[in-house]
Amino acid sequence: MNRPWTADLGNGTYRNPVLNADWSDPDVVRVGADHYLTASSFGRAPGLPLLHSRDLVNWTLVGHALDRVEPAADFARPRHDAGVWAPSLRHHAGRFWIFWGDPDHGVQQINAENIDGPWSAPHLLKPGRGYIDACPLWDEETGEAYLVHAWAKSRSGIKNRLTGHRMSADGRALLDEGRTLIDADRIPGWFTLEGPKLHRHDGYFWIFAPAGGVATGWQGAFRSRDFSGPYEERVVLSQGRTDVNGPHQGGWVRTAAGEDWFLHFQARGAYGRVVHLQPMHWDAEGWPVIGDAGEPVATHRKPAAPEQPVAAPAVDDDFPGGAHGKQWQWTANPCPDAWTEQYEHAADGLRLSCLRTPDAHDLRLLPNVLVQRMPAEEFTVEVDLELHSDEPGAKAGLAVLGDAFCWIGLEAGADGTPRLVHRYAEGAAESERDAAGARASPGGRARLRIEVTAGARCRFSADTGDGFRPSGQVFAATPWRWVAALLGLFATAPAGTGPAGTALFTTFRATH
Repeated sequence: MNRPWTADLGNGTYRNPVLNADWSDPDVVRVGADHYLTASSFGRAPGLPLLHSRDLVNWTLVGHALDRVEPAADFARPRHDAGVWAPSLRHHAGRFWIFWGDPDHGVQQINAENIDGPWSAPHLLKPGRGYIDACPLWDEETGEAYLVHAWAKSRSGIKNRLTGHRMSADGRALLDEGRTLIDADRIPGWFTLEGPKLHRHDGYFWIFAPAGGVATGWQGAFRSRDFSGPYEERVVLSQGRTDVNGPHQGGWVRTAAGEDWFLHFQARGAYGRVVHLQPMHWDAEGWPVIGDAGEPVATHRKPAAPEQPVAAPAVDDDFPGGAHGKQWQWTANPCPDAWTEQYEHAADGLRLSCLRTPDAHDLRLLPNVLVQRMPAEEFTVEVDLELHSDEPGAKAGLAVLGDAFCWIGLEAGADGTPRLVHRYAEGAAESERDAAGARASPGGRARLRIEVTAGARCRFSADTGDGFRPSGQVFAATPWRWVAALLGLFATAPAGTGPAGTALFTTFRATH
């Protein structure tokens, strides 16, 4: 089985990152011998990915907790700077709970008895703008429940501050108006305090929270004997002498063997926020020490756990029975009846309707692009495509999608004849343009390829029956504001009426 990246070195040690893809703002919880992780999904659907591991090194994607981003109408088009920000995953009273802050709508909560659902409908716990990065705490000793959240300055004018509430035990109501727990404007040198995770340990309330900015920041820890404060603080993880920039924002977990570990992200440009695993212990003064004396480790012994199969989240897809794998998301809330249909016959493959849209000139505007994360720093991805359309302008392809985008695929010409095309758009451009001249595609079939090298430099090529031939210049992938560049599959047609044909994708493969 091809795995583009595995962190397990097979000798009892692992290398970082343990998740070498854009699993942004991770949080983790242990239930029995199992660990579960979720991450930000912003405006993509389904949202709130759910990953599973027994050893914190080998992870598989087991599903998503959120079918659609709510309110649904607000996410009918791509919104990469909105939606699900920095969720917190907890287990309490026999149920899994996920809280998150939507910067435009407020703090939301869902829960389920089992990790694979069914999950409850989102409940808006604290309506309002600017509330982000929400985290609950149920104090098992007192029975009290609490909530802490950060602030988005872009929506509220407030930042660098953490607010706390007492909360009802069912997670459906806040019991007070809230108060500022930590104002980092009062801490010399601290800025952009966010992403809080609330815990009880050793008689203290603990808030693990990052500061200093996504690409350049550090991980802080705050503690107080009383939830309301005052809190004392320390920096517990920073780049130091390593090449791991901005190591922060993640989750502390204690394994079944009693070991403490910390999962956090590192911002890596077009590749997104990759996830590192750090050992953790407590010093003589009761403060957490993360990594190697507060600096990230590159390799380390694995957590003590029964031996696990080497694994990484799936990338490849044969689309069995016409369905796509869990690794795929739409760029906005799906409309399945309009976008997709499955083959009724035994042939495998994903058939996408060529959706008519006035925005076919710009993939960044389309909700019906099926995307997944780039799986490694260097890799090659391929997919087979058949275009079943003679509608002039109907097209389908394989894309690298970000603030700028580039794609290669098939398009029906003015006479309906399929041809291979390669197009791109820069970040400031409002429409795509040709990256290379079109060429004939006999039978409307092509094998499409993107080779990605260090720096997210992408080389496109295609095989239309005479072997792979390179196309156009190297394209440098770019992220959106908060989201990595993504791999995408799409099928569109010019605005109009009536069916415009379909595109069939088969044998999606990534090699490393």
